[in-house]
This record gives sequence, C-alpha cells and structure tokens, in this order.
Amino acid sequence: MLKKKYKILVLSDLKKTTVSTVKSTVNLAKMINGDVSFFHVKKASDVVVRDNQLSAMRAINEQYNSTDRIISAIIKPISKVQNIKIKYSFSFGNVKNEIAKQIEEQQPDIIVLGKRKPKMINVIGDHITDFVLKNYKGVIMIAANDGAVKPIDTLALGVLNKNEEPLSLKFTQDLIKHSQQPLTSFSVVEKGSNLTDMQNSKNAVTYVFEQGDNAIQNIANYLTKSNINLLCVNRATRGINSVIDKTNVSLLLYANA
Repeated sequence: MLKKKYKILVLSDLKKTTVSTVKSTVNLAKMINGDVSFFHVKKASDVVVRDNQLSAMRAINEQYNSTDRIISAIIKPISKVQNIKIKYSFSFGNVKNEIAKQIEEQQPDIIVLGKRKPKMINVIGDHITDFVLKNYKGVIMIAANDGAVKPIDTLALGVLNKNEEPLSLKFTQDLIKHSQQPLTSFSVVEKGSNLTDMQNSKNAVTYVFEQGDNAIQNIANYLTKSNINLLCVNRATRGINSVIDKTNVSLLLYANA
C-alpha cells in the first residue's frame, strides 16, 4: 500500500529569506513524504500604476515575466540539488483573497510561511500570518529566517505543550523517526505547581517554566542552547503570537485531533 503524500503549500513574499523557507519546506517534505507547491501573490496596485490601458497591459506582462524569472531562479536550483519536484504559481490581485482562493483550491495538509518580523507589517500584506492562523485550521509551519529546518539526519525536534497532551500530528512518527533522541519538551505551568511531578518523562528531556512575563523568552533562550531547529506547538497554546514572535527556530503549529 502506497503511503499518503502530504500536500505542502508555501506562501511567499519573495523576500531575501525565501530560499531558506523553501529549503526548510523541502527538508520537511522528505521526512514526511510530501509534495511541495509554492505560491506568491503581488498586490494589483503594485503592478498597475498607470491609467492608460495599453501601458497597464504592458506593465502586467513585464511584471509577469519578471516574477516568473525570480521564482524560477529560486525554485529550480533547490529542486535540482534536492531531487524533488516543486510546483509554483503566482497571481496579481487582493493578497488575502488570492491566498484564500489558493488554499481552497489546493486543500493543503500543511501551509508554510516565512517568519514575520515582530511588530512590523509584512510587505506581502497586512498581518498575513494572523490571517492564515484565523482562516486555515490545518498544520502551519513558520520557517525561521536565519536557518532552515535541518536535513533528515540532523533534525532536533522540540515540543511545547503539557506533558499529558500527545503530539497530535498525522505524521508524528515520521518526525520522531528522523529526529535526534531523546526529544526536548518544554512546559509552562501555573505558579505553585509541583515541578518535580511535571518533569517525569520517559522519552524526552523536559524543561518546565512557571507562567510569567518572561516564560516564552526563557524558552526561546533554551531553544537556542539546546540547538532545537523545529518546535511543535499546539495552536491553542496561550500567547501563541508571543511564541511566534519571540522564538528563533522553525515552528510547527498544530491542533489537537
């Protein structure tokens, strides 16, 4: 019986971190048996800036050819080196509407985004990460800008959750199989909790932090020290936006089944 191939959709703003994002996606695809598609959308107002119809059509054609060359120059070398097919497409229009349409058409199992800059407006559109979090209920990978998810033999996997919660991913075993052992688990507990009881774990090195203003920043520091390069986080985690903004590793955001 053939194993299911997971559909992975990369949403990109074509900024300088795009290469790293695509490499992270390819490495994830190799671990979980995934097909990769790449999509970029440019605001229509950034394409057509002239009132004259003929000039507008010329501008669209120029932008189309230019965008195709840029994406091709990013995708093809990675595809060739990694020996994996990467389909790509792009469109001009309302950013959020085009993304929503692409998600509806492709029905991806995983969406990949580049990591946003904290407290900054993304050029791809207004708060696209928040838009995808709100409108897409599947797994989201937010790829770190300063380092790709490592190849299969060097994956260091971390989990941020309460110890009694299972890692609820259809491809959990694939990730664990390819990751360095033991896993690293991070938990945030209410002040006054019995930390000794919370740290009991057979298959993970566990760090427990008390709830507070610095809890996520402290976890971010430990992620760096522990050389974690992929952290799995339940989307229902309190302060999920703070986790996204303050951590410097790639995140895999999931929801309980």
